[in-house]
Amino acid sequence: MANTVLVGAQWGDEGKGKIIDLLTERADFVVRSQGGANAGHTVVVGEEEFILHLVPSGVLHPGKLCIIGNGVVLDPKVLLEEIDTLRGKGVHIDGNLFISETAHIVMPYHMLLDGLREKLKGKSAVGTTLRGISPAYMDKVGYTGIRAMDLIDEAVFREKVVNSLVEKNLMLTKLYDHEPLDADEIVREYSAYAARIAPHVANTEIMLNRAVAEGKEVLFEGAQGTLLDVDHGTYPFVTASSTTAGGACTGSGVGPTRIDVVMGVAKAYTTRVGGGPFPTEFAPEEDFVDRKQDREFGATTGRTRRCGWFDAVIVSHAVRVNGLNAIALTKLDVMDDCERIKICVGYDDGGRRLTDFPNDSRVLARVTPIYEEMDGWGEPTKDIRAVDELPANARVYVERLEQLMNTPVQIISVGMKRAETIFVGEPVD
Repeated sequence: MANTVLVGAQWGDEGKGKIIDLLTERADFVVRSQGGANAGHTVVVGEEEFILHLVPSGVLHPGKLCIIGNGVVLDPKVLLEEIDTLRGKGVHIDGNLFISETAHIVMPYHMLLDGLREKLKGKSAVGTTLRGISPAYMDKVGYTGIRAMDLIDEAVFREKVVNSLVEKNLMLTKLYDHEPLDADEIVREYSAYAARIAPHVANTEIMLNRAVAEGKEVLFEGAQGTLLDVDHGTYPFVTASSTTAGGACTGSGVGPTRIDVVMGVAKAYTTRVGGGPFPTEFAPEEDFVDRKQDREFGATTGRTRRCGWFDAVIVSHAVRVNGLNAIALTKLDVMDDCERIKICVGYDDGGRRLTDFPNDSRVLARVTPIYEEMDGWGEPTKDIRAVDELPANARVYVERLEQLMNTPVQIISVGMKRAETIFVGEPVD
């Protein structure tokens, strides 16, 4: 497998958790390099379901080393709750989970400000998960963040909390008419977290680069999706981190020349959560997705996902900005009963045909999708394990997506379980 970056090729929720879990079998290290507890990866092992927010999905495989990289903003309370839940299900977490000492910490004032800012925006709210992610990244780039190495040094931590609250309490009281926060309470709460987290904190940049030099295989686990990237997504309806392949390097300390494969994960249709433009969103009469049965609700927030036809314009954008050389196509089975299928191959912008993704979200909001249509296959695919056993029209659909994306589909998922997977050809190395 070599060193592989796995990223979402749409608006997140593409089913990356399962694909990461599959690829972990061939990896030595699994690295989470960006985002925070706003992400949710669902993995099914046997009859057991695991929902992971911060711990890399590789933890479900014995003998794999899991890294939470420097690009992650870490909520220690959520992390410890997740660790306790995993241990309660028999998952081993001792000596196999490490946290970058330079990862930034999500603080109580970050979560509070996240909610207050969204409320103040009213109808212009972005629709964040209210997990404090954006305010934590704002402090990081504003030179006032608190890192894991600070958290586990009580004197440094106290000093940084006190200094941060000078500004944060002014904002809370003067701008939002909210009660100020108490430094002693925060230090007391977070000191308890620090005692449990300290054994996991390490210089993971050195650890990973030594592993690469020794020929170990590293899997970089992306969170969210390309269209949520703070630079390359549907701004301002994005997340606060670099969700594209380049973020795996900056968020881990492993240089880009050490990356061998960049694989994108795309659903066989398109979904997104929250606000923002969505050209291919289903008309009510077209919507074939059973949100409950097909698990189309957020693993983190529980919000129902908006669904639509496959948009080759946005996935081609993801291929370009990530440098994708392979695709994992998920949830093909959800389309088994579709009589007619549409694929968006361009946009009509007042008579002007667009085939490239527009950076202006106002343009994306007003365009009309240009569709190709084809017949569905009307047969179940859940038990199929070889691509040549797929119904003829399902093969035609996959092949057409490959042509439009100019990227080979190497994995097809036809269900949530590990076994419900079709591997196409040899892996890219």
